[in-house]
Amino acid sequence: MAQEPSPEKLAKLRQALEDYAEGNVENPLIDHEAEEAKADVRARALRLLDERARSRHELKERLLKLEYAEPVIEEVLDDLSGVGLINDELFASEWVRQRHARRGKSSRALNQELVRKGISSAVRAQALEQIDQEDEEDMAWKLAVKKARSIKHVPEDRGERDKALRRIVGVLARRGFNEGMSLSLARRALDERCEELGTS
Repeated sequence: MAQEPSPEKLAKLRQALEDYAEGNVENPLIDHEAEEAKADVRARALRLLDERARSRHELKERLLKLEYAEPVIEEVLDDLSGVGLINDELFASEWVRQRHARRGKSSRALNQELVRKGISSAVRAQALEQIDQEDEEDMAWKLAVKKARSIKHVPEDRGERDKALRRIVGVLARRGFNEGMSLSLARRALDERCEELGTS
């Protein structure tokens, strides 16, 4: 159960609020300069969050680039975290879900992206639990098949076949899928495409 504030503390806070409402800048409980600085940082942070969801680290880096004072930034970020406007767990979970589904990113690539966004290892691990090995292979296979469809004729020789295979593997590699799985799926997709072309 939360501890009730003492009557003395309540009286001080009540007085501080009254003085603040009356514009009494002498009140030691209200630092008007600090409040103005926070208001500016808060407004900028909220604009950045309005553009898209961001991690705490991302917001801090952007605000530092705008040359706001770090202690003020930290206070504002604490305030925004306290009301749930910054939530690294939720951010990481949504990032993984959307980037895997829409961009076909592997868990390895997504982990690297979250590292760059300052997400802790525990939070990254929790977010990446959404993707299992079957999901990875299914996504990689869809990408391999899609790329294989861009091949318009059966490769005439080994060199041409290797070139087509490298293109398919390249698509998977750029999304962070491991080399062994990428090569295996690329070969399978290329074989299936060649069979399609040969019977058409």
